[in-house]
This record gives sequence, C-alpha cells and structure tokens, in this order.
Amino acid sequence: MINKVILVGRLGKDPEIRSTPSGQTVAKFTVATDERFTDKAGEKKERTEWHNIIAWGRLGEICGQYLKKGKLVYLEGRIQTDSWEDKESGQKKYRTEIVADTMKMLDKRGDDEGGSYGGGSYAGAGARKTSPAPANSNMEDDEDVPF
Repeated sequence: MINKVILVGRLGKDPEIRSTPSGQTVAKFTVATDERFTDKAGEKKERTEWHNIIAWGRLGEICGQYLKKGKLVYLEGRIQTDSWEDKESGQKKYRTEIVADTMKMLDKRGDDEGGSYGGGSYAGAGARKTSPAPANSNMEDDEDVPF
C-alpha cells in the first residue's frame, strides 16, 4: 500500500515550533496550493487549497529555522487523519495533516518574498519511525486488499 503526498506551495504563516516531553522537535505550518481552471461559463477561476503540515525531529528544526510565511516549498510526506471527541459538543472531530519527510526550499537566494536561503533539500531521517501513529489506525494485511 502507498500513502504518499507531493506538494508545491507557499507557507501561509511561519512554522510553530514545539518540543514533546521527550525532547523531540515538531514544526506545524500551513501550505497553500492553487488551481486555475475555466468553468462551464468560460470564466477563469482560481481555487486555493490549504494543507496542514507537520514535521518531526531534525526536519522540524530545519523548517523552523529556514521557512517563513510566503516561502515557496516542495514537500513529500504522507496523509494522516486523527479523530477525537469534542469535549464541549460531544461531536466527533477530524484533522487531516501531511506528515512531511522531505522538504526543499524553492525560492531563489535573496528572493524578497521567500527570504535569503534557498535551494536546500532536507529529508527527515527516520521521520516515519519517530512520528506517532494515529490511535485509531487499522492496518490491514495485504491479503485483504481488494486488488
């Protein structure tokens, strides 16, 4: 089975950097991707999709150090959806994130929009091993896959 995401977009805000009680760094930020199309009436339209990104360990540290709002970035990772019950309403809530394991800064060096550092490529060594799996994840055997 494959769970792989590739995104190229711009940061919506500076990354939020935190540490877990065990001392592992985690960076959270949003990335916007745009889609341009022509509707049935012939009008040109643009749609922006916002993606929640999380980066663990050394990759999280690098994201916090180099990424800034508006910076163009290439990301690879996997989709992860967590669910919980809202304490106030009692309703089940969901959050879908991209757990990044590779990040490349695409802005040119000295680009006013993206900052002064660019072109770097960083892969989170062991990112899949260190990021927590969702509590409700159900892994199936390959034999159960319908294709």
